[in-house]
Amino acid sequence: MAVTLSADVLSRYPRFTLYNSPFAAHDRGAAVDLYPGDSDGDTLRPNPEGGESVDAPSPVAGEVVETRTVTAPSQPYAADEDHLILIDTGEHVARILHVDPAVAAGDRVAVGDSLGRLVRAGFFAPWVANHLHLGFRAHGADHHRAAGSIPLELAPDLSVEALDWDGTGTVVAAGETYAVLDSPAHPAPGDRFAGLAATDRDGERLGVLDGGLPHYDCGGVFGPVTGHDEVCLLGERVGRADGRDVTWDDVTVLANGDPITGLALAFGRDRAGVKLVGERVDLPVGTDVTVTVETRNP
Repeated sequence: MAVTLSADVLSRYPRFTLYNSPFAAHDRGAAVDLYPGDSDGDTLRPNPEGGESVDAPSPVAGEVVETRTVTAPSQPYAADEDHLILIDTGEHVARILHVDPAVAAGDRVAVGDSLGRLVRAGFFAPWVANHLHLGFRAHGADHHRAAGSIPLELAPDLSVEALDWDGTGTVVAAGETYAVLDSPAHPAPGDRFAGLAATDRDGERLGVLDGGLPHYDCGGVFGPVTGHDEVCLLGERVGRADGRDVTWDDVTVLANGDPITGLALAFGRDRAGVKLVGERVDLPVGTDVTVTVETRNP
């Protein structure tokens, strides 16, 4: 039995993704990353030695049953510790990561209450902005292991629009490891979520693409069409669908002819511009970009 993510809760966050992560908890969309703060999240990068930190509003209501600190992989851009918060919601136990807790066992929280401050942990790739990780377990399950979360569904009343894209845009935000384009343009910022449209071979829309293409093993496609075998972007097949789950093909994403790690795809409430990511992305603000997709083994 899946857990449904309500439209009311998701709409409190400018951006969310179920598949854009390499970790087992996101396999088959069994966890969601929620991005508070500004519209693209890419300014929410506190120095691990101190500096800006961002409040983490709770996505669930219930009683805190445990908080735990864990050692994170050592990264020059991130903190050495991460944290797990377990909250009994009544029906399930919610697992929340990447928050330095300001709550303790026995506290009761409502949706929107502060859980603490976001942590930039060593589990993040360098281009990943600060966020809350949320998954759910049954009461009798192991709440500490990484795998085993209950699959998630989007509420039927959540308004999501699939946007066509021709692969072009101008960089409006940039860092050493990412560049955010101004296209596709969001049709109604703040009113509903939008994301990049996946198509079939005939150009028919399948839904909204989610995930790290192609740098994570799989992604997802959310829309009225499910179970379609071939998934295409920019006229090229990029994967195969099994229901909403997409296994990426062996493809390369290029920006102005140069290979990059890939596209970070998500649902945006305030903006929908594509985010390009890589170990080094030399695309300053104002650069006009054309993105193409090539199959490595045609």
